[in-house]
Amino acid sequence: MQVESAAISDIRYDEGRAKLFVRFLDGDEYVYVGVPGEVHRSFVDADSKGQFFAFEIRDQYPYNKIRA
Repeated sequence: MQVESAAISDIRYDEGRAKLFVRFLDGDEYVYVGVPGEVHRSFVDADSKGQFFAFEIRDQYPYNKIRA
């Protein structure tokens, strides 16, 4: 889903696999593994997606870059 953010353009979530996909405005996309559904819902609902990402997701879950 597209989101309004100064840094993030799109957030997708695979509930069955607990994978969170985050695409940034520069086009880079990452997948974060083991992200609970409640974290995804809080991310989507956050007033500041960039700030939530920085404190609650980045460096908290294993990830891979999937698109540059």
